[in-house]
Amino acid sequence: MITIEDRVKALTPNTDRVEAVKTIGLFLTELEKGTARAAQRDADGNWQAQTWVKQGILAAFRFGVLAEFASGALSFIDKDTIPARRFKIADGVRIVPGGTSVRRGAFVAKGVVMMPPAFVNVGAYVDDETMVDSHALVGSCAQIGKRVHLSAAAQIGGVLEPVGNVPVVIEDDVVVGGNCGIYEGTIVRARAVIGAGVVLTGSTPVYDVVRGQIYRRTAERPLEIPYGAVVIPGARPMKGAFAEQHGLHVAAPMIVKYRDEKTDSSTALEDALR
Repeated sequence: MITIEDRVKALTPNTDRVEAVKTIGLFLTELEKGTARAAQRDADGNWQAQTWVKQGILAAFRFGVLAEFASGALSFIDKDTIPARRFKIADGVRIVPGGTSVRRGAFVAKGVVMMPPAFVNVGAYVDDETMVDSHALVGSCAQIGKRVHLSAAAQIGGVLEPVGNVPVVIEDDVVVGGNCGIYEGTIVRARAVIGAGVVLTGSTPVYDVVRGQIYRRTAERPLEIPYGAVVIPGARPMKGAFAEQHGLHVAAPMIVKYRDEKTDSSTALEDALR
């Protein structure tokens, strides 16, 4: 039996466009059902990129041609292979009016609430009962867990290329504060709290003042924020005569505590809002 993975892997630049578009449509449907994902967590808790999924998304861009999409008085120009998704009440997703867009090939689970305007890109996975607040971005291939709160203006990068790199992963019950940026394959473990304004990238060291450790990305592993960590913006002085003369500092996110009952009560989502 030929699987959708086999069909995606068989696509080449010389594949007939009609056949390629048919395969891409079936592939995007599997992404939307959650049966195909850009990254998977193994039994040891490690996240692994699914390279064939990323290759399929890249094929959707490669074989697509620009087309006009109309929605009422609005019109959009995008690749014809990756239009916006449409939802029905049976999907169990609440999308508040006001400019939100979810691209085809994104999985959005039951109980998800999206406030306007927000954007979820192709290949993203947003699990049960997550809140995507106003002006929030879920980037291509980003993996968002259950009961996550992406606060207003939170930017969750993806990582589509290189295809072997793990995308940004936000595990279950994480709170991401307003105006945060999480990029370049960072993994935020379950129940962590990322305070407002924190920016995490592949080159960002995170200082754990509770455990006396520094977390960094390595050649083998992405930056990881530990389970239950509470991260806030911080700064450390820069070295050098000029920096010292002018009192310059560089951003240094820091873990100041680990989640407890007090943290839970201050970050709880009000059920009535759902």
